[in-house]
Amino acid sequence: MADADISKRVEKTIVEVLKVDPSALGGDQRIREDLGADSLDSVTLVMALEDEFGGSISDTDAKSLATVGDIIAFIGRSVQEKALA
Repeated sequence: MADADISKRVEKTIVEVLKVDPSALGGDQRIREDLGADSLDSVTLVMALEDEFGGSISDTDAKSLATVGDIIAFIGRSVQEKALA
């Protein structure tokens, strides 16, 4: 899966879950501080990403996903690892 496809799908999921304007998204946007997600929103976002990409995100990994860019990079690595397995 191409990086651009992953980025678009991650951004689409964030927009749907957090109800934010797509133009507000950028790689350095922080999920909580900049996009206004609370802890419930963060859990909902992780679950939506798991559904979208057919995987599992551990609590430890979820806590490290602070920005849009962090999420895109994590999903990219996960998809690549899955493809190689």
